[in-house]
Amino acid sequence: MPLTPLDIHNKEFNKGFRGYDEDEVNEFLDQVIKDYELVLREKKEIEERLNEMKDRLGHFVNIEETLNKSIIIAQEAGEDVKRNAQKEAKLIIKEAEKNADRIVNESLSKARKIALEIEDLKKQSKVFRTRFKMLIEAQLDMLSTDDWDHLLEYEVDATELKIHQEEDSLA
Repeated sequence: MPLTPLDIHNKEFNKGFRGYDEDEVNEFLDQVIKDYELVLREKKEIEERLNEMKDRLGHFVNIEETLNKSIIIAQEAGEDVKRNAQKEAKLIIKEAEKNADRIVNESLSKARKIALEIEDLKKQSKVFRTRFKMLIEAQLDMLSTDDWDHLLEYEVDATELKIHQEEDSLA
């Protein structure tokens, strides 16, 4: 057990013949007591500061652990968000590809339908052209006949027309 300043102060030495000078010993002991008290106070202050530093260190260690846990949680959350975003992106791409395929198929179907309608219209226009040509040729043939010349030679007397008109009105 370490000595206390009081132990040093109360220490009594046996007096011997021609021993040390008592005043010198007491003076020296007083100086040792003062120095020892100073050392003990400094030791106590250092221990208090050490305890305070340990407390602060413990606080910072807790903060560090909390920050590390927070970082890990944030990283995991970031990875989750990234994974979900990738899944969602894949779903959007698949949906877009499906829609693109549907649109292409619908467009091809419409293009085929329009091509068939065009072919049908071409056939109809050929038939119409042929019939219209035949009609015009028939009309030209009618104009080319001598019947027109015969009609021009036919003379009608105006007096006869009046008589036919009167007869028609009486009847």
